[in-house]
Amino acid sequence: MEHKERKLAKRIDTPGRARCFTDQVYEKKCDNPMDVWNRIFESQKAFYPEPSEYNIYFGDIHGHTKCSDGAPTLDEYYTSLRDVAKLDFGAAADHDHGGVGKNPLWCGNWELVKEKTAQYNEPGRFTTILAYERDSYPWYNNMVVYYDNYEGELLRGEHDGEMTRAELRNWLNRDDLLLVPHDTGLLSPGADFYSLEPEDMTPLIQVYSRGTHQERFDPAFLRNSACEGGFWQDALKRGARMGAMASTDDHGGKCGLILEDKDFLETYPGITAVLAKENTLPAIFEALKARRCYAFMGGRIYMDFRINGHYMGEEFTSNEDRSIYYKIETDGEIESITVVKNCRDYVIIQHDREMVFFDYRQENDTDYYYLRVKLKDGRLAWSSPIWINKE
Repeated sequence: MEHKERKLAKRIDTPGRARCFTDQVYEKKCDNPMDVWNRIFESQKAFYPEPSEYNIYFGDIHGHTKCSDGAPTLDEYYTSLRDVAKLDFGAAADHDHGGVGKNPLWCGNWELVKEKTAQYNEPGRFTTILAYERDSYPWYNNMVVYYDNYEGELLRGEHDGEMTRAELRNWLNRDDLLLVPHDTGLLSPGADFYSLEPEDMTPLIQVYSRGTHQERFDPAFLRNSACEGGFWQDALKRGARMGAMASTDDHGGKCGLILEDKDFLETYPGITAVLAKENTLPAIFEALKARRCYAFMGGRIYMDFRINGHYMGEEFTSNEDRSIYYKIETDGEIESITVVKNCRDYVIIQHDREMVFFDYRQENDTDYYYLRVKLKDGRLAWSSPIWINKE
């Protein structure tokens, strides 16, 4: 990209107008035009980053068992995730209150949860994560707590079912914990990100579960209720460094599974994909804490999203032009790929599964970008953002 006036004329640019491309287009007639096209394609690939250093693993880490208000036993739950849904990692997330009319987890079932979660962990084949769902009124009514080990104790605060700001910030700062809220945009279990400070924000949000969609205030995904201030974009606008994950929140033993007999909003499970070096608890947990993950609705979607070589979930400081790259592989036909910048749709592309383009404009002291992929069957996927700070 050599034209000295390009940044005066454009905000967004592509390798298609690199001078090496232009000069080849304007070459004199040759015997085999395909040779020219091949050189053109290769010159564009020169702008792609090196192949990803990470593997992609798929998991569903929010579902319920008989330890609270779910149908399956823990054995049935984990074997279904591993052998039927064929996922790489998973977690049960039973309610700490145990279900209405039942004993809380601390009355014995938590020890069983720890035992079974450790039992089904098979490094390299199927990773399990110790977790439970904690009522956390008023900050995040529904919040899943994940541990980097199999011996974690339940978080008991001043009052069961509630949470103080001091407790929230203390638990957010613990390296062995990951807190993830869900159904934040609903009226009853929701959160109000306009009332929270960045220090109160979690590293991830459950942007999709079976039937609910928490990216933005979107009537197309309305179920039961929706409240301004409770969506992922609301948190990002408030300065949150919050990535995207998805889980099914299933109670019937169907986590990770597509239900063909349901309506659209109930059909697809929520799947989290992580970029990790290996399928082990330390590697999967580290990827989640680092926001090096993305969320999607059922099936399989492979996503590589980088800016200037930085992976999704990263934050870096630079005044350089932004080289925005993605590569998408799916089990269905893509309708559109949207690059979202600072919570607005910035670039929408309908043809390329792999692409790089350049953004010349810094708009704020911190700009952030994420991908939204839409398939023709209606499924969606969301990358975690990448944040770029001005020097």
